[in-house]
Amino acid sequence: MIKVKINGRERTFDGDPEMPLLWFLRDELDMTGTKFGCGAGLCGACTVHRNGEAIRSCTTAMKDVAGKTITTVEGLSANGDHPLQKAWMQANVPQCGYCQTGQIMHAAAFLKKNHHPTDDEIDAAMSGNICRCGTYQRIRAAIKTAAKEMA
Repeated sequence: MIKVKINGRERTFDGDPEMPLLWFLRDELDMTGTKFGCGAGLCGACTVHRNGEAIRSCTTAMKDVAGKTITTVEGLSANGDHPLQKAWMQANVPQCGYCQTGQIMHAAAFLKKNHHPTDDEIDAAMSGNICRCGTYQRIRAAIKTAAKEMA
């Protein structure tokens, strides 16, 4: 049996240890904020935090989260008022919105390490998260806004 803490709550999993974390979150816990994108860990739509680090949940097996702490977009803020979530709305970042939870989760892990990022640092950090709609300038602006609030 695999034990994992998700958004502050202890969970247990007694299935295939190779099952991707993404499917446990979505199918068994009904946490649908984490999205399936490419299934190969390349697009970033499925980004969550494992012990504070951004990971791709579509390629992370359940056995690899045993005893760890996972944070999903649902756990980022109970009221949806995390500085990044507010900045995303203020900058009107989403168009289709599909990649945005992964973008926010990746940005949250990044801002924990870099409180005053430059444009180049933001671009480099976020380069692994794909936005089909191309809202990269708005994403960068929202991250800068959130960084100021979080500093």
